[in-house]
Amino acid sequence: MDLPVPLHRATLRHRYKRFLADVTMADGRELTAHIADPGRLPGLAVPGADLWLSRSDSPKRKLAHRVELVETPESLVGLDTGNANRLVAEALAGGRLPGLEDWQATAREPRLHAGTRLDFALRASGGRSAFLEVKNATWRRGAVAAFPDAVTARGTRHLQALAGLAAAGTPAFLLFVCQRSDVAALTIAADIDPAYAAAFELARAAGVAILACRCKLNHCAITITEGIPMV
Repeated sequence: MDLPVPLHRATLRHRYKRFLADVTMADGRELTAHIADPGRLPGLAVPGADLWLSRSDSPKRKLAHRVELVETPESLVGLDTGNANRLVAEALAGGRLPGLEDWQATAREPRLHAGTRLDFALRASGGRSAFLEVKNATWRRGAVAAFPDAVTARGTRHLQALAGLAAAGTPAFLLFVCQRSDVAALTIAADIDPAYAAAFELARAAGVAILACRCKLNHCAITITEGIPMV
């Protein structure tokens, strides 16, 4: 997936109201940029962090600059949660999404009978239908990615919807997209959100298939590269 190049280097001064970041550009200008990630971003959205911003003159944007990447010693990390779904859509279309190579997307954000929306409706080459929910994971604990980094009642509802589908015989998938290259596995952060962790175990017991993958990133593009295990 191509990024909106060129990206512009900046240093984070202060993040606030979850989605706003005061930054200093490489030329010394100070401005406010949008962070499209509502999570806590531990170890990432910290004062002094090296950021890479895109710029748009679209009148639909309240802020011209958006944070695309944060640079850590080990890896670039993608900070736009919407890119996780874009990456998955691209990989599905190319038949190269780890663990879901035989599936194609037939709809985005399908609504279930209970009113919950999931990210993708899928269809396999043999005609089977399924549903897929995608979660963006950026937090790293040691060599392992962890999700969530904040309480997510919405994520718990998604797990419950997936569990209901699987219990009724409809294939259901949960995919964690790690927008970083330096993680070897993914774990559920039960200490951050015990309710999510409990719902996760119930969903897995109901038959929801759990997948995780990591990405390769540079200043021009992000690509899903390979699956990683759950631990």
